[in-house]
Amino acid sequence: MNKPRVVFPFTEAGLGHIMPMNSLADEFEKLYGDKVEVVRSNFFTETGDPNLIKYQKHLSDSVKNYNRHPLLGFFATFNMDFWGTAISSWSAIVFIEQNAAEAGIKHMEELAPDLVVSTHWATNYYAMHMKERPLTAVYCPDAKVNTLFRYKSDLTLISMPTGYRRARGMHFKRYNNDNIKLVPFLIRNEAFSVSLDKAVNRRKIGVDEDKFTVLLADGGYGVGKLKPMTEELLARNLPINLISVCGRNEELYKYFLSLTPPQNTTFKPFGMAENMLEIVASADISCGKSGASMMAEPCFFGIPQIITHYATDIERWIGRYYIKTVGSAMKIFNVKKAADKVEYFVNNPQALQPYIDAAKAQRPNYGAEKCARYIFGLLCKRFPELKDGSELY
Repeated sequence: MNKPRVVFPFTEAGLGHIMPMNSLADEFEKLYGDKVEVVRSNFFTETGDPNLIKYQKHLSDSVKNYNRHPLLGFFATFNMDFWGTAISSWSAIVFIEQNAAEAGIKHMEELAPDLVVSTHWATNYYAMHMKERPLTAVYCPDAKVNTLFRYKSDLTLISMPTGYRRARGMHFKRYNNDNIKLVPFLIRNEAFSVSLDKAVNRRKIGVDEDKFTVLLADGGYGVGKLKPMTEELLARNLPINLISVCGRNEELYKYFLSLTPPQNTTFKPFGMAENMLEIVASADISCGKSGASMMAEPCFFGIPQIITHYATDIERWIGRYYIKTVGSAMKIFNVKKAADKVEYFVNNPQALQPYIDAAKAQRPNYGAEKCARYIFGLLCKRFPELKDGSELY
């Protein structure tokens, strides 16, 4: 027989959807590539369909706008919760751009999947509206299975126990033991090969290996409070390495390159950094928004975090998880007060130890293998001949 076809459709709506997909697709192919056909799809761009390209740009622009204007982000998530999953999903996917919805369903049918694995709600919606519906699995990277992620699917996977418990408690008609699973966070696989020696990583990225190191990052689009936090810390002339990662924000990156840092501060700006994990692992403290990967990656390396803003209610739930449940983060939205806290830690690095210990305690809760095995177990329900004893249910 032909191998079952498992499609991993990538969506550019913030790197928090792309990075876990890479991790999961790599692990799934490593474990089951001899049994299934693994298809990685740049879903919205690979056909050249202008409607799909336009819709992905809308998704990307929305993320940027929510980070620049958090009230918009909170209003959007409030609206989703108010109208509920069915209406909000239709509105977000069909009403906004009907031609893109039709094109999305058509392209999903062209891919002819037996199973679609999504890290974004839109591709799950398209799969669920195919004439011959495939199996569907959805990974939610957040601390709350939000309204759009709750759209029907065969399997939902989530990494944060508070989100799992909330989903089971508040949406008990939607979720049961079979269709939602708690899994480790899908960090990039290369994270496991990055050195835990800060000095080694600092040498690799070209900063002083002996200086207290502050990382400022606000996600792949480099918006939020990255600029004012950088300017505030530079103005203080602290004896630190200051690393500001701008992502795809080329204008901000060029601006940072034009700055002359003060005498005591080693300033190293980055654009879209290929070595982001080494940058993260070099830090003593990280500051930025509470995106899923933006919180999970520093935590993996034992790096305490100062959360400087929430772009949406979804990020507020993520922040609460790391502040209250994990204990590796603190929330300070005022730029000057956040800089005050950084300066305090520069002078009193021992005060970071409880946050470091809390972060390191989470290290076992990372990796894609368990998630991949649950998804293979789902596939085995339709193709029982695939069973090899490694699947989970």
